[in-house]
Amino acid sequence: MTQANKVNFVELGARLRAHRLGRALSPEDLAARLGISRAALYRAEKGEIAKIEMLTAIADELQVSLPSLLGVGIEYVDNAVSFFERMRQIEEDSEQIIGLFSPISYLVTTGGYDAVLADVMRESTTADQGKDVDQILDILKKRKTRFDQRRPHLASIISDADIERFLREGLIGRSELPPATLDARRRMALREAQHISAMLREPLIGIQVGVAREPIPATSFQIVRKGSESTLTISPFRLGHNPNIGIGVGLITSAPEALELHEGITQRLWTSSLKGREAADHVDALIERHGIR
Repeated sequence: MTQANKVNFVELGARLRAHRLGRALSPEDLAARLGISRAALYRAEKGEIAKIEMLTAIADELQVSLPSLLGVGIEYVDNAVSFFERMRQIEEDSEQIIGLFSPISYLVTTGGYDAVLADVMRESTTADQGKDVDQILDILKKRKTRFDQRRPHLASIISDADIERFLREGLIGRSELPPATLDARRRMALREAQHISAMLREPLIGIQVGVAREPIPATSFQIVRKGSESTLTISPFRLGHNPNIGIGVGLITSAPEALELHEGITQRLWTSSLKGREAADHVDALIERHGIR
């Protein structure tokens, strides 16, 4: 096994925890199913795994392939809780984050966005997904808190078409909402777009935003760099307009080809994007045309 392909047991333990959370299993429940002590599972989640038999049993119980748990090749994640927990883990000690999310990277949204997002996610999900919503919101809060503490370099590419729709419709989880609620959602979108414009005019240290005018991929993705290592996360889960936390398969990989292809996309979009005051003027024009009065 080459140095690049050696298993990082600490990261393996982190993946184990993420998949356990995604299956809504407490440590006690999973330990009981595996026939091991809670302490043994705790050590496994810290990366202290001595036997391949235990790892195989864990993979079977969590309904995840052994290669995915090991982080070999592509890691497939079939639920939003596990996916966002993996994103949190990957970002934790990152040095650079390049994101393509709508309407902007969640990491630089305001507290007002968080408050509305909680309502939007709940109105778009079924009653039995309520626990997932609470877990995802908690994970997102931890992601943003860690980002604010460490401030790795962030480059966020946003679409002017997404900003336009955001201003016209606001954040909604379903279409049949009272007019007063729809107005409130559009007012939040207006404030968030003004926040984006302000970041473009007076950039915060380490944060860059580019406004793309050409069509962007429908699937969100993020490249996270730490030293010589890079990780690509591709998300089918949506936190913005009509959020989706119910169905999809997220992909996580450090495969050179996948990284090279997505870095090519980001380079092309970043090169052609508006930046700085020119981008702020463009966002302000969108606000003037589509923002609620």
